[in-house]
Order: sequence, then C-alpha cells, then structure tokens
Amino acid sequence: MNRADVIIVGSGIAALQLAVHLPRNFHVIVLTKSQMKKSNSSLAQGGIAAAIGAEDDPTFHYKDTMEAGRNVNNQLAVHRLTDKAPETIQELVNDQCPFDRDQNGSLQLGREGAHSHSRIVHSGGDQTGRMMIDCLVEKLGSNVHIYENQCVYDLHMEKEGRCYGVKSKTGDELSHSIFAPHVVLATGGCGQLYSFTSNAKEVTGDGIALAYWAGARVKNMEFVQFHPTLLFCNGKTEGLVSEAIRGEGAQLVDDKGKQIMAGVHPMRDLAPRHVVAQTIFNSIQKGRPVYLDISSIPEFKKRFPTAAQLCQRNQVSGSIPVAPGCHFLMGGIEVDDVGRTNVPGLYAVGEAACTDVHGANRLASNSLLEGLVYGKKLAKHIAEQALTPFFQEPPSCNHHENVSGLTLPTVEEIQCHMMDRAGIVREEKSLLTQLKWIESFKLEKWVRTDFSQLTIKQWSILSMLQTSWLITNAALKRTESRGGHFRSDFPYERDEWQGKHTTEIRCSEKRRSLESVKA
Repeated sequence: MNRADVIIVGSGIAALQLAVHLPRNFHVIVLTKSQMKKSNSSLAQGGIAAAIGAEDDPTFHYKDTMEAGRNVNNQLAVHRLTDKAPETIQELVNDQCPFDRDQNGSLQLGREGAHSHSRIVHSGGDQTGRMMIDCLVEKLGSNVHIYENQCVYDLHMEKEGRCYGVKSKTGDELSHSIFAPHVVLATGGCGQLYSFTSNAKEVTGDGIALAYWAGARVKNMEFVQFHPTLLFCNGKTEGLVSEAIRGEGAQLVDDKGKQIMAGVHPMRDLAPRHVVAQTIFNSIQKGRPVYLDISSIPEFKKRFPTAAQLCQRNQVSGSIPVAPGCHFLMGGIEVDDVGRTNVPGLYAVGEAACTDVHGANRLASNSLLEGLVYGKKLAKHIAEQALTPFFQEPPSCNHHENVSGLTLPTVEEIQCHMMDRAGIVREEKSLLTQLKWIESFKLEKWVRTDFSQLTIKQWSILSMLQTSWLITNAALKRTESRGGHFRSDFPYERDEWQGKHTTEIRCSEKRRSLESVKA
C-alpha cells in the first residue's frame, strides 16, 4: 500500500509545473497512462503567450483573450492570467529554458490567430511543448516519484464525500491503491473522442469522467475547440500544422488558389480558431479541399521542423492539405482560482480543469501559459496546508451492479459518431440521436460496477462514453452558437445566453441534473 502527500494523475506541463513547485519535503507521486513525456503538452507546436513586447501590454492580452472567448470568460481570472504571463516567461528564462531569440539576442515574438500583437514565445521553432517538458523534468526533485503505464480507474472516496486516494492498474490483473490527502487530476482534454484530432492517443477524457463519477461538478463541456489546420491525407488527419505558420504569412487557399478567409473576418487567416475552422469545414463540405500555401515562408524546414517532418513522413510537398480536428476543451472539471473542485481533497489543473480563462474559445498559446500559471498557483495552495497526512483504509465492498449481457461500443464507433453528430457543426436532431445512442449502453449500470473487474480497454471505453455524454448533453442545452460551439439550428449568439454556463453534477442518488447559472 503506497502513501503520499500529493498524487498527480498526468504528466503534462501543468502536472510537472505543480510537481516542481511543491515543497521538497512533500512526498509526491506522479501517475501517467503511458510514458512520462507522452502528452498533449509535449506535442504543442505553438508557444507561450505573454505581453512582453515594447508596444504590448497585459491589458491588450486580456482583451484578446476575452474577445476570443466571446466574453464567457471570468474577467478576474483572465486578468490574473495575462498579468502573470510576463513574470512566468522571465522565470523560465532564469531557469535557462531555451527560447528562440532574434539576431539581437532578444526573445523572438511570433504572431498567432486573434492576437493583436506579436507576443508568442517559442522554443525550437514549433517544438515549444517538448522543450518546456524537458526543462521541467530536469527541475524535478528527488521527492517526486514517477510511475509510468498507470491506468487510474477509480478514486477512493469517504462516505462524507472526501477524496483520499486513487486506484490504478499496470495491467488488467495488477491493481493497487495509493492514498494521499491531495489528489490532482491533470489528465488533459478529450481529443480522442473524435476521429479527427491533434491530440495524443492517451487523451480520452478519462480524468473528467473520474471527477464526475466522484461527484465533482463539470462545466461548459460544449465548448470544444477544433484546430483549423491538421494535415489531411487520404481522408484522415495525421497531425497538427501549427497556427504559427499562418502567423508567419502562410495563407489558406482552396483547390483553385482562392484565399478562403478573404472577406470572412478582418483578421483573415489569423481570425479566431472557430471562425477559421468553420470556414475550412464549409469549404470541404462543398467539395473544395483547402490547402495552406507556405510559399511565402523562407527556410520553412528550419523555421518549422516539426511540421516539415510531418509533411515529409506523409509525402506531402508544397502546399499542405488541411482540415479541422478536435484540439482543446475549454470546459472541464469546475475549479476555483487555485484548482480546488467541489469535492474535498480533489483538485484539477491544466486542460482537464475549467478555470474560466478560455471562455467559449481558447486564444492561441494560452494553454501552456495556463498550465504554468495554475500549476504553480496550486502548488502554493497545497504547500500552505498543514502537512498532516490523511489516510484511511479502503471501505468494505458495497453492492455492485451485475452487467452481464451489457455491451460497449468500439473506440472507433465513439469517435466516428462524435465527429458526425457532436463535432464542428451541431444541430438538435443529430445531438438527440447521439445522446440516445450513448444512453443505449446503460451507462449508469456500468458506473455502478466494480471497476477493478473491468479490463483497461472496457474501462477506457466507458470513460469515453461518459465524457461524450457530457459534451453532447451540454451542446444540446446551449441553444445558440458561441465560440467553439456552433449550432446550425441556432447559428448566432443569443443575448439570453450571455454570461451563462452549463454545469453538470452526478448526485449521490445517481440522478443527473443540468442547470444554467449566471457567471
């Protein structure tokens, strides 16, 4: 039986920033689904947004973030994030993180969609995420113990509702418990619920399902961001083509060479992501493929090595064929300003958490920033708690539901149906069809089973179904279009939804309830 002061589930930038900044006298255990450096953070080709340019200011960064988020964002949270950004970059510079610099030795600042100023700091061109992860791993103390290939399939919960540990598997037959007074979910988003995605294969939304099953409130699950430009070959998406490429002058064109963003938005190719993604989607739906024309970018392979290698692996040269794919979840597990959920002892940080800084659509390069800022903030909060370990033996087994005869869909079925029915363009009929399909698998019966008796594959599919239900149900309830959520039957923002959120909580009586509450 393992014990710790803090358990962190996940190994992305928020998880590692948290682990680095926790006091060295805290015993910290990090559990990750596969290898330590396999996460969405390590795949991040964009950079870190910070108003550090001579003509820039955090106020401009704040305004751009609010505009991209369609003012669903929490204003105070956005102010705090954008104000912390310059300080965060300086700390990384002091820690010798290798940021790209211009010929004068100053930090090189790039431009990305919906930013009014050049304020994106990169490392290794389009390898920022990987290099930041490497930098943080080097800073981990000996108090941090990392366990790879761990499937965390359940949370230990007191009858009073406090979380005090996790249950994990290293294989279908090897299950064990770890206990700690602080359990942090840093499991990322849910990109693998969709057939087209930029996300790592491990990112299936299971942390959100775990929190929901434990009684945590989830929020704004309808706000799913589809990145406009994934490499699109033979009917499949093969990886991300960074927005920074458009920031350097690349243009989106159709098969006739027409610039598809001309006249659509004042910022053209650097319009907010939901605008660009929907424009590309509409063009493809009409039978007009879309390409990223990179002819204006000198030394493309040197400037964007990751994208260049991706194209080379897929035998793509010249203009890059692109299509939108699931990229980021703006909603997630509802947390307060330091990362606490409504469940005592349970926290969330990074993309799995809904901090309200992104609103309806995340501004480019605010995700790594959020992970760094909130990871450090949560470390400070936990460090201020009295170091009095809270451990409890597992309770005796309660009655579990018998699920013999029940079936589960395949991963591919979930991905295909989510893309078709709850993807870039949504409407009531398809959402109702998807909701009915998900509920046909008797989720509540599965959730009342003893998860330790399920295979890892069965459990993963169950968690994917649960998170898919949360997205679909929230998308059905929000009868408007806003940011990453587009309803063809309600194609405009509606005043009655301004400042409102969708929230969902699974009550102890197994009842579900969704309510709209004012921000």
